[in-house]
Amino acid sequence: MSLIQKAKDFLGLDIKEDKYALVDDPIFGKVAKDKAPDKWVRSTCGYCGVGCGMYIGVKDGKAVYSKGDPLHSVNFGTLCPKGLSEHKMVYADSRVEAPLIRKNGELTPTTWEETFQHTSDEFKRIQTEHGKGAVAVISTGQLLTEDFYALGKFVQLGLETNNYDGNTTLCMASAVMGYKQTFGSDGPTGCYEDFEKADVIMLIGANIADNHPILKLHIAKNEAVTGKKPTIIVVDPRKSKTAQMADIFVPLKPRSDLALINGLCYIIFEQGWEDEKFIRERTNGYVEFKKHILANYPPQEVAEITGIEVKELYNLAKIYSQADAVMSAWTMGVNQSSIGTDTVSAICNLALITGNVGREGASPMSITGQCNAMGTREFGFTSSIPGYRNYGSDADRQAFADIVNVPVDLVPNKRGYAYPQIIDAINRGEIKALWVVATNPLVSYPDQNALREALKKLDILVVQDAFMSDTAQIADVVFAAATWSEKEGCYTNSERRCNYAKKAVEPLGDSKADLDIVLEFSDYFDDKHALLFKNLKTPRDVFNEIKRVSQGQLCDYSEMSYEKIEQLGGIQWPCNADTPEGTKRLYSPDMPCRTSDGKASLLPVEWKPLSEMACEGLPLILNTGRTVEQFHTRTKTGTIGILDALAPEAWVDISPKDALKLQVKSGDRIALSGTRGRVEDVVVKISETIREGNVFVPFHYNEQLINNITIAEFDPKSFEPNYKQCAVQLHSEAVPEGITYEAPEIAGYLEGVKVYEEEVLVEEKVQTSH
Repeated sequence: MSLIQKAKDFLGLDIKEDKYALVDDPIFGKVAKDKAPDKWVRSTCGYCGVGCGMYIGVKDGKAVYSKGDPLHSVNFGTLCPKGLSEHKMVYADSRVEAPLIRKNGELTPTTWEETFQHTSDEFKRIQTEHGKGAVAVISTGQLLTEDFYALGKFVQLGLETNNYDGNTTLCMASAVMGYKQTFGSDGPTGCYEDFEKADVIMLIGANIADNHPILKLHIAKNEAVTGKKPTIIVVDPRKSKTAQMADIFVPLKPRSDLALINGLCYIIFEQGWEDEKFIRERTNGYVEFKKHILANYPPQEVAEITGIEVKELYNLAKIYSQADAVMSAWTMGVNQSSIGTDTVSAICNLALITGNVGREGASPMSITGQCNAMGTREFGFTSSIPGYRNYGSDADRQAFADIVNVPVDLVPNKRGYAYPQIIDAINRGEIKALWVVATNPLVSYPDQNALREALKKLDILVVQDAFMSDTAQIADVVFAAATWSEKEGCYTNSERRCNYAKKAVEPLGDSKADLDIVLEFSDYFDDKHALLFKNLKTPRDVFNEIKRVSQGQLCDYSEMSYEKIEQLGGIQWPCNADTPEGTKRLYSPDMPCRTSDGKASLLPVEWKPLSEMACEGLPLILNTGRTVEQFHTRTKTGTIGILDALAPEAWVDISPKDALKLQVKSGDRIALSGTRGRVEDVVVKISETIREGNVFVPFHYNEQLINNITIAEFDPKSFEPNYKQCAVQLHSEAVPEGITYEAPEIAGYLEGVKVYEEEVLVEEKVQTSH
């Protein structure tokens, strides 16, 4: 080596030149020379429910690139930080490369044969001694639809236990039940195109700028499509990134959204702004609903509940009701509530009385959290029989049994325990075995005390995952699963778009695709494999059975194929002979609801105050949520250097006034405590986005586990947890005893609740006497 080159190397002048060199690529123009792919595989992102199209770059049999698909109608070639780095998680140090069994206290690599034999022996023993329901399964929102279908079929008809639920209960169950009680069926009513064509966009408890950033592209297209700028209304107790792009920000008090929506309905009725023709022709329950609203939600009372002035309530009602097309969208801020189901129906009520259903730019639409939360709702066999069939319907049970050629007695006639009920049943000693699939309850579940106590009582804990999650680390058995890019099948996104995810690389080590795990495991249960999976060997086989199961149902896949889905860039169900390229919106004038008379139901739903509110000693309300850089419990994103560097740990957003009381500044560390637990060493972030008396902490982090504090309260209809509001205290070195407020402030708040509860008690006594 020359002296000049040695000097250059020493000074670092050109040693990185080759590393950052670019070469021409036939699809993307220029790519990095050191990882220029041998081929590009068209696929779909495996993170959130937006459903972005993408290409996976493969070099020497490994995934080395993630690029947005420029022709995909969801994301137009753009990806968020998670999607751009998705290939990196495939080879993370935390991947599980072989099946594991705990021996002498240690998880030890073993063979699939030993793993399946040991686990099946334990399941059989437990079911013989304690009954079929003593084995329970908690699934995910991140498998492919084909995986979900096979898993659900095996659990319900093979293991014959209906104690089966998904972690989608923690995020989407309220949307499911809200849609069911309003429209007669689950299913988001609109599509992303409605963001582009709406005159008014109302985002309720939805921080899409952080959680679904690609949807902002659709909003950005609106002015070019409609010729005028839409009015964006953001309803949120926190001035989030999304709120900062709003034309109107509605900073309501925590968990008062249902009261706000009912109050807007009151004003619309009072002013005669409702769409009487639509109400008369397309809904039921109008008289009772209107009576309920006018008797209980006058603007003055709603202003007191929500903290929004009466004048602004009238302004919001006018803007919403006078617009030609309004899109209402929501996410976890609505769903994750003990009144989440009824809040979803309230949003639908508002859309129905103004005729904002089934038209371009007019829909009430939930935005899904995980990549395939919709797929498990459609075909996962948790809250319904595949194809949106009802457990309680003999006709639905018989129809499914006939299609898949099984005895009808095998098809459950009722839903088993939901997620929180499964945990309670373990603690009662009723459930002895738990199979957890691609989820991490040791971080994500709200009642960590009850959960951790339950897991200690199990005879066997089986975790099926691609990563050594917190829950996998304490398992008795680990099924080593393949992950995104290593298997083939479909995801359904928030707008009911079925997207194709191609296999790009082989599963790492001795891991297996989730579908293959289910098919091979089922072979250890007598004749169940032959009965359930005789002709199902590949994802395509399973997809073809899904098509038959769905034919004639709302979630109809019957005219889809892998090739057609890829060609069209995804297909929105229902897709049948009448709509061979899919359907953008549900419940247009020629599409009846799935109710007995085809009409939607206007439902009198009731706001209820928080069961745990700020009080002396616990003077603040905690809100939890997500951040754009991380996903779920970081089993994937926590392994990726750039994402971990951007958001390596939890923080707490607090208002400047509360920071002054604590005598802290941004970057300091404090503790949070509540009646259920305490979290130490959380970084302070002083922010004007948060109101005094409130704090926000992201939930992703196991080291600052905020779900040690969240309340163990669930929606009675959906069983979704109330993650978003509970009473807490903050502790700093300067003020270890925490924040205190003047007594009248707390007393006034509690007095309002007392008056409300007394009114409810009087009303109940009157009803009882009648």
